[in-house]
Amino acid sequence: MPPAIPTATTTHPPKHKVLIPERLSPDGLALLQASLDVHERSGISPSDLLNIIGDYEALIVRSETKVTAELLAAGKKLKVVARAGVGVDNVDVQAATKHGIIVVNSPVGNINAASEHTIALLMAVARNVGDACSSVKAGKWERSRLVGVEVKGKTLAIIGLGKVARIADGLGMNLIAYDPYANPTLAAAASVKLLPDLPSLLKGADFLTLHTPLIASTKGMIGASELATMKPTARILNVARGGMIDEAALLEALNAGTIAGAGIDVFTSEPPKEGDTASALIAHPK
Repeated sequence: MPPAIPTATTTHPPKHKVLIPERLSPDGLALLQASLDVHERSGISPSDLLNIIGDYEALIVRSETKVTAELLAAGKKLKVVARAGVGVDNVDVQAATKHGIIVVNSPVGNINAASEHTIALLMAVARNVGDACSSVKAGKWERSRLVGVEVKGKTLAIIGLGKVARIADGLGMNLIAYDPYANPTLAAAASVKLLPDLPSLLKGADFLTLHTPLIASTKGMIGASELATMKPTARILNVARGGMIDEAALLEALNAGTIAGAGIDVFTSEPPKEGDTASALIAHPK
């Protein structure tokens, strides 16, 4: 019998290890798991994350995880930090650059969802939905107090022009925007009038909505002085980032009746803590 011919064994390189410390879409996870060694650790504490990050070549986060300089320094194998969403304000980009770590994001991933949520808050604030819901559940019937306003014919002022403009145009709203980077041709096609500065925008707003990342130039951009220039009937929306609106100033304006209402989805501190300004803002009937 002839000797057996040895057969070559196929070896596959080990898959790159990816850590995901927050909840992601199952569809997105399935795509990653097809070619990567994905470890989900939703709810992991910052200290535990620091202890295990050295084993991973990639880190995928949303907005909850703070990717600090300390964490990046501990990630000796890290090649990339990916932010599943718009902006990278929770990542120390300068520290990442120092360590040769690439930082990426997905700016168009949630555009539709964010735009729809903005419109949901716009309608809720216009029609006093939250206040009315609490009132009816408490056994009251305050129809005259909770009438609200129509949005058709009202002016929506947009900071950071995007898809929400097209939806609002369909509601019959007048659209103005302040965005130094906007394409005038695209703005005109979306029936949006671009204004040269923020003060001009604020004065004309019946509703104001923010759609920019949190960076040095946008942090605290809507404070007491800006709110004072707006109509007392104006309402403010923020589905972008906490910290762009001075929460204490907004709370004071709501209490004073110099701003009619607010639909706020994001806060400076998340989750808000009992007794802080964000919690007081959340509890406000307006």
